[in-house]
Amino acid sequence: MDCIHLTGIRCYGYTGYLPEEQVLGQWFEVDVKLWLDISTAAKTDAIEDTLDYRSVINLVQHLVKTSKFALVERLVGTIADSILQGCDRVTQVQVTLSKPAAPIPDFSGKISIELTRAKSDL
Repeated sequence: MDCIHLTGIRCYGYTGYLPEEQVLGQWFEVDVKLWLDISTAAKTDAIEDTLDYRSVINLVQHLVKTSKFALVERLVGTIADSILQGCDRVTQVQVTLSKPAAPIPDFSGKISIELTRAKSDL
């Protein structure tokens, strides 16, 4: 199966366990891997025969900006499910969401959640 990778989708959002995370917000980074058949588009050179990935980028940005969940696990699951429900051609999706500046004392790394879902999981 073919894949489209969308990496480095950076958005400001309000998901987090701490109350201030849902008020002040923080930056998130999202990478998406989409499994679909692009063989027809490879021959026709027509966008109608593939996935217009701008719509996926817009969907991810909208969900990160407007969601207020306590857990990033829920946000990542919502993103994956929304992509699968909204994109007929996509058979499987992998979403990696990172908090590059998680509010944890004495921790300068980033936290990432990776989730893989298939249409059959819905």
